[in-house]
Amino acid sequence: MERSLSQFGASSASKITSSSSSSSCAVRAAAANSRAQRISKGATKTTTRTTRTGLGAVVKMMATTETDRMTIKTHHYDQLSKEEQKLLLKRPRVDFTSIASIVDPIVNKVRDEGDSAVLEFTEKFDKVRPSPLVEKIENFPQPSLDPTVKEAFDVAFENIKKFHEAQLNTGEVDVTTMPGVRCRRVARPIGSVGLYVPGGTAVLPSTALMLAVPAMIAKCPIVVLATPPLKDGTICPEVLYCAKKSGVTHILKAGGAQAVAAMGYGTETCPKVDKIFGPGNQFVTAAKMNLQNSDAMCAIDMPAGPSEVLVVADKDANPSHVAADLLSQAEHGPDSQVVLVVTPDVNVERIVEEVRVQANKLPRADITEKALSHSYCVVVKDIDEVVKFSNAYAPEHLIVNVEDPESLLPSLDNAGSIFMGRYTPESVGDYASGTNHVLPTYGFSRMYSGVSLDSFIKYMTVQELTKEGIENLGPHVAKMAEVEGLDAHRLAVTLRLGIE
Repeated sequence: MERSLSQFGASSASKITSSSSSSSCAVRAAAANSRAQRISKGATKTTTRTTRTGLGAVVKMMATTETDRMTIKTHHYDQLSKEEQKLLLKRPRVDFTSIASIVDPIVNKVRDEGDSAVLEFTEKFDKVRPSPLVEKIENFPQPSLDPTVKEAFDVAFENIKKFHEAQLNTGEVDVTTMPGVRCRRVARPIGSVGLYVPGGTAVLPSTALMLAVPAMIAKCPIVVLATPPLKDGTICPEVLYCAKKSGVTHILKAGGAQAVAAMGYGTETCPKVDKIFGPGNQFVTAAKMNLQNSDAMCAIDMPAGPSEVLVVADKDANPSHVAADLLSQAEHGPDSQVVLVVTPDVNVERIVEEVRVQANKLPRADITEKALSHSYCVVVKDIDEVVKFSNAYAPEHLIVNVEDPESLLPSLDNAGSIFMGRYTPESVGDYASGTNHVLPTYGFSRMYSGVSLDSFIKYMTVQELTKEGIENLGPHVAKMAEVEGLDAHRLAVTLRLGIE
C-alpha cells in the first residue's frame, strides 16, 4: 500500500492540504475531498487531443465528454511493436531531482537546528505549531471512538498480529557444519524505529497498525510514530488509538520531510531512530532517500513510488468487481496506475464501461480521472502470456480473479502482495486480512519484499569451535589464508594448532 506520491503527507513546498479538526478521520477526509466532485456533467464538446502518456508513447484520444475521460485505454499486445511492449511496463515518471532540491534544505535545517526547524516547517506547511512537539504515548488519554470503528480496528489488529506472530523465529538457525564447528544465526530487534503515518487528503490509521504491530512483536524498545497534526495541534483519534494499542512509545506531531529528518537525525525531544518505515508523498520519499545516503546512519524500509495494481481477470469474472478493484487503487492519487490483463475471450468493453460508471460516482473522481489517464488494459493471447506480462510488470498489488488462481501461483514470481480468487479484493489486504500493506512499488517487487516482522529485526551470526573443531577446520582455513596472502589470518589459526 505504498501510496501515490501525490497523495500523502501534509508538507509540500508548493501546496499543502490539511484536514479540518473533527472527532473522526473519516469525516475530515470526506470534507477534504468534497471538492473532488465532478462539475462538468454538461460538457458535450467533441475534441481530438494528442497526449504524451507516462509510458512515453504519443496517443491520439477522442474526448467526447468529461465523463468519457473516466476510462482506460486497451492495447492488443501482439499488435504492438517490441518498443511499445516495453513502454507498457514503464510507470508514470516522478522527477526526484527537482523534488530533492526542495527537500534537501529542509532535511539539512532540521539536522542543524532540531526542534525549532521542525516547528518552523510544520507551522509553515500545516498552519499549526504543536506543543509539545513530541509526547510519550502514556501522556495521551485514551481516545473515544464510535464502537463500530473501534471494533473494526480491533479485528484488524488481531489479524495483523496473528499473521506477523507466525513469522517469529523462522530465521534463526543452529547447525553443526562439521564435528566441533557450531554455526548459529540469532535475531535481535532493531533498537529504535520510526513509523511515518501520512495525513493530508487521506488519514491512515490502518498504516499505524501495519507498522506498529510488527514493531511490537519484534520488541523494538523505541517506536516513534510521526503523523501530521490536526489544525488544533492534536492527533487523529483513530491513529492515536492504533498507536496506543500497538506499543508505540513516542508521538511526533509533524509530517512531511521535516518529520522524517527529525526521526533520522534526532532532535532535542525526538529520539533518533535506526530505521524509518512507511508511505508518504514525494517529499517524504525524497527525505527518506536523502537520509539513507547521508551520515545519519538511518536505514529505510524500501524504495517507494505511486500505488498500483495489476488485475488478472477471466471471462467469468464479474465486471463490476474487476472495475471496483481497479478504481480502489486509481483513487489513491493522480500518479497511481492500474492495469488490467485479460485474454481475448474476456468482454473488455463491459469492464471499461463499469469503470466509467463507478468512477464518476466517486468522491475522489478528479484524482481518479488523472490516474486512469495513464492506466490501461492489455489483451494477451493466453494465460501463459498473462503470467509472463505480470511478472515483467512486477506490480505492488496483484489480483488474480480467475476460476483456479492456485494453479497460477507457482508461476507468479514478482508482486508485493497477491489477492487470489473471486472474493478477495485488494481492500482486505489494505486493512484487515493480516498481511502487511506497506509494499514495494514501481517494479521494485522484483527484488524487494513488503514490510514484515523481519523488517524490524536484525540477524547476527555466531560460530563456536571446540578443540576438535579447530583441528578439523583449521588447516583448510590456514591454506586459504596463505592463498590470499593474508598471513595474520593464517597465524591466528596455526598458533592455536601449535604448528607455528
